[in-house]
Amino acid sequence: MIYTPKLNFPSINLRATEDKGHTLVYDRIRSTYIVLTPEEWVRRHLVEFLINHCKAPLLSIIEEYPAIINGMAQRADVVVVGSDAKPLLLAECKAPDINFKNPDTLHEVFLQASRYNAVIKARYLILTNGLQHFCYEYSQTGYAPLNKFPILG
Repeated sequence: MIYTPKLNFPSINLRATEDKGHTLVYDRIRSTYIVLTPEEWVRRHLVEFLINHCKAPLLSIIEEYPAIINGMAQRADVVVVGSDAKPLLLAECKAPDINFKNPDTLHEVFLQASRYNAVIKARYLILTNGLQHFCYEYSQTGYAPLNKFPILG
């Protein structure tokens, strides 16, 4: 079992199994088992939070959302689409040991997510390492920080 620290999200229940020395957890968005990495630990918690606290419908959540950046295939960790099927929220998940207290690190993650969002065009941008969360709302004037997660449903 990998190190699974207590995160700054409500606790969740995960279905887990072992395969060839790897812990796998069930991903109910993709309906399959995924190798449990530190980043996946954060993503599983974020997805459940989006469903249970931000009211995102399960079927509106897409993981590994494709984005072509400078001709290269990239993937955003989590995208929530609105009732119009257009992206509403883009989330970038990092492992808990990625230090968001370091301004350079946080800036790099913000730049990564905003590059994705230049193509995806979601209204909300979330950065999380599971311990700290940064929420932004995009408008024509740029990204404005939010003091809480947006309600999506």
